[in-house]
Amino acid sequence: MLGALRTRFETRSFGAGAAFVAAVAQLAEVAGHHPDVDLRAGHVQLVVRDHDAGGVTEREVRLAERISALASGQGLVARPERVQVLELALDTPVPDTVRPFWAAVLGGAETAGDVVDPAGELPPVWFQTTDSTAPDRQRFHLDVTVPPEAADRRIAAAIAAGGRVVDDSRAPAFVVLADPDGNHACLCTELGRD
Repeated sequence: MLGALRTRFETRSFGAGAAFVAAVAQLAEVAGHHPDVDLRAGHVQLVVRDHDAGGVTEREVRLAERISALASGQGLVARPERVQVLELALDTPVPDTVRPFWAAVLGGAETAGDVVDPAGELPPVWFQTTDSTAPDRQRFHLDVTVPPEAADRRIAAAIAAGGRVVDDSRAPAFVVLADPDGNHACLCTELGRD
């Protein structure tokens, strides 16, 4: 998802998660490559990507396979369907004029047309060119990327919660949804992207 291998493992306790992370650290040292790790009381999430290449190479795939085998050996349950990534999208007629402002406000770096938090704590902001300058247009919307197998359930839940599908012509890459007030969000997957 979004140029990285991402997964989540349910743990029995914080201690079990910490022990798993310690074992992942040993694997990573041997591989000479280090994933991003988020340790919580009930789960561990990992992101494996090549920061230099800006995506996934064979090296990341091999490390992810070793991590998955380690987790299985420790009795941890993989829950990739619970992984999600939030991006903020700003609709603007001229992205180059507003991007530096948002980079400054967020303390981010401009990377490939996006504003990215170097620490990885804030969601990335990307800029969608639009020809609308209407003062009442929605300028920000959320892009939530989920595994493809979770998308239909998430869309159904949004509809059951009072939302509606605005545009599904680019599914499975993304489906535009609206809340009862008409505010838009996109539910995205890695499938069907350009």
